[in-house]
Amino acid sequence: MSSETAVADRYDCREAFAKTIEALAENDERIVAVVNDSVGSSKLVAFQKRFPNRLINVGIAEQTMVGVGAGLANGGKVPFVSGASCFLTARALEQIKADVAYTNTNVKLCGMSSGVAYGELGPTHHSIEDFAWLRLLPNLTIIAPSDRWETEQAVKVAAATEGPFFLRISRMPVPDLVRPAGAVFRAGAAETMRHGRDAAIIANGVMVSRAIEAANQLLAFGLDVRVVNMASVAPLDVEAIRSAAETGAIVTAEEHSVRGGLGGAVAEVVATSCPCRLRILGFPGFLPTGSPEFLLERYGLTADGIAAAVRETFEARKAA
Repeated sequence: MSSETAVADRYDCREAFAKTIEALAENDERIVAVVNDSVGSSKLVAFQKRFPNRLINVGIAEQTMVGVGAGLANGGKVPFVSGASCFLTARALEQIKADVAYTNTNVKLCGMSSGVAYGELGPTHHSIEDFAWLRLLPNLTIIAPSDRWETEQAVKVAAATEGPFFLRISRMPVPDLVRPAGAVFRAGAAETMRHGRDAAIIANGVMVSRAIEAANQLLAFGLDVRVVNMASVAPLDVEAIRSAAETGAIVTAEEHSVRGGLGGAVAEVVATSCPCRLRILGFPGFLPTGSPEFLLERYGLTADGIAAAVRETFEARKAA
């Protein structure tokens, strides 16, 4: 696969999410939307106009929103329950656990504006714990799309698959990634964006395009670096991690805390079945207020930061 990615044009994955469920709803009357006073921020204005009786706005009541979604699912509907990820996952975690995950209910949870996309609004609006909370729960498929195409495909797979999903969708614009013709998205399957033998970067969401850019930079240092898009946090593609470990050095990159997220999931596999040098890039914990780009740069979640971490990890492996 080509390692190049378009960087001039960047797009909001929320638009792809909304257009996809609207298109699905045209042919499937079971598709409904439930929101927490977030019609605009979920980009569902057109859906509401087209299907006014199939969008339920419960107001700022996330626990109620998840409960309504579970009730609709039990009644045969396919509900997409959408709200800011920081509030959907934190405020309604008990309802997600009891009404959706434990009961294996067909609810599609959509965590919008995840990570630090709401950075200027401060720590209460950062969503850097959601992977950690949710990947502990049974039956829940967790997907963090990397671009418009993957968002569209993830929504389609979620709608067509019986069982609970969590789609983590950022508002931060990202480029469209280059894929071969006929590419297929599958939950639980990682996607190798670039092959390489010296080290591997495993990333998801908005970090994938940055990981590809970092790998391209590292060619100048003679490093041939693999890039793996691990959009599916649960189920996890264990074989892709084991294969990446054969390079001897893995760096994970995610818009999440360094504890309990993608890096933690990869570490569990590495520690138990394929030991190698591992570096986890993410946020250390409580974050200050600041723009998304400020926060990402401060904590090394840029192409330059990822490239530097790969070089350090590679050199540490050689020195060991």
